[in-house]
Amino acid sequence: MKGIAFVFFATATICALLGMGWGIHMSASGDHTMAPAHAHLNLLGWVTLALFGLFYHLVPQAAEGLLAKIHLGLALLGVITIVPGIYLAIGQQGEALAKIGSVLSILSMLVFVIVVFTRGRAR
Repeated sequence: MKGIAFVFFATATICALLGMGWGIHMSASGDHTMAPAHAHLNLLGWVTLALFGLFYHLVPQAAEGLLAKIHLGLALLGVITIVPGIYLAIGQQGEALAKIGSVLSILSMLVFVIVVFTRGRAR
């Protein structure tokens, strides 16, 4: 695995490790208040980023060009902003970061849809 596929997958594994650690902490403390933020770290961070990485690995021509780089940037920024944003929202410290992360995440998926339909077919 190399290039964008590797970056997606490597970042996904970091998110998985952090998500598992956070889950263990919540279980040990008995405080599951932040479960929604934890779930988003696991689903957007681990599962979604890993699936993106797998796609780019299986369809390397899709990883070529600017669109895949834009996708990577939006996806990573989405996870980096939505998880702490949800944490802050649950803590009644504002929802702005969660909203920004949500927009970045859906834009990332929109770009991915475009990549799949324009670059995803075998040559």
